[in-house]
Amino acid sequence: MIQAKNIHKYFNDLHVLKGVDIHVKKGEIVSIVGASGAGKTTLLQILGTLDKASAKEEHSLAINNTNITNLSDKELAKFRNEHIGFIFQFHQLLPEFTALENVCLPAFIKGTKKVEAENRAKELLDFLGLSHRYDHKPNELSGGEQQRVSVARALSNSPGLIFADEPSGNLDSESAENLHNLFFKLRDEFGQTFVIVTHNEELANLADRKLTMVDGKIV
Repeated sequence: MIQAKNIHKYFNDLHVLKGVDIHVKKGEIVSIVGASGAGKTTLLQILGTLDKASAKEEHSLAINNTNITNLSDKELAKFRNEHIGFIFQFHQLLPEFTALENVCLPAFIKGTKKVEAENRAKELLDFLGLSHRYDHKPNELSGGEQQRVSVARALSNSPGLIFADEPSGNLDSESAENLHNLFFKLRDEFGQTFVIVTHNEELANLADRKLTMVDGKIV
């Protein structure tokens, strides 16, 4: 599903990623842990195509047998929309839209018909126990409910790959445990691959593999 080799990232003179190699198999749940500043989120953003590796070192990144480094910005945006889902710590829901509308957004960007997008969104919200929250805006939802809406949004286009950056970092312990269990249920039900950056040791240890980053490298 993911094959990345010799990933470097510089921010001016700061060398954040120092030749990272990572291989993630389809249907695998991989956690990435490490101290703040180790480069976890930077790596996640590059693997998720939200950022690019520094070009001064030869590197490669392939997702689902597609060579990402050869895509134009337009092609990359299309690939990201269709094949990758993102779950963030602070939900990133649009406050003016309802839960249903937030979940539909990736499908609308893809060009999916409104009825089809809404049916898929309702299916996901139902699956996540939010059938009674279709018309609620984010400020009317609990933190756990907002995070489940963001999970539904990430699944809107049925992507094969989900990236999660501290997904339970803003949740109480019960909501966090529910979210962790949900990831495994989603993998079992839909076959998604997950790469999760987390400080939550419980979640990290549940993963199929736990990778530790230290000073810009996986050790």
